[in-house]
Amino acid sequence: MTDQLTLRIALELAEQEALVREMYFDNAKPPRATWSIGITDASGHHVERYKDNPQSIERCLEVYVWLLRSKYLPEVLAAFAGCTLSEAQLAAALSFHYNTGAIARAEWVKAYRRGDMAGARHLLETNFLNGGVLTERRHAEAALFFDSVWSQTGKITVWPVKKPGYTPDWPHPQLVDISADMAKALAA
Repeated sequence: MTDQLTLRIALELAEQEALVREMYFDNAKPPRATWSIGITDASGHHVERYKDNPQSIERCLEVYVWLLRSKYLPEVLAAFAGCTLSEAQLAAALSFHYNTGAIARAEWVKAYRRGDMAGARHLLETNFLNGGVLTERRHAEAALFFDSVWSQTGKITVWPVKKPGYTPDWPHPQLVDISADMAKALAA
């Protein structure tokens, strides 16, 4: 099993998310202060310090990589202990876990570990959809996990913050190539 956070993996997951360089409130109920690539205070990194304090893309990625390595990657590796995962499979499982926090209880993982590939794929594609909002993401993760179909291009959507509500400014996204900055964050 690959246990390394590679550039390809980090970019794949980042492209499934988005990046906001200053604190904003997400659409959870109740809304949570969020920053960078979906980072909240629950991560152990206090994000309210970024209210009206945009950070560089480099800093956003530095904290994102730290969080992947310190929290999410170990939990994914534990869920698949004893299994041999390809780079694509690790990327898909990490994307799922970063989005849901549910790798340890996900039925698709249990089905995969039993050798039920069709069942595992179906469960990955149909569970944790957040009312259908995440259907496309789950299908992309399944295509990556089971077919090695990568979607990353090195570019990520970067959203400005609309004030005074501190929400992403949906009409004004920027597509930014973060490949070089991600490589630096991984090397640090």
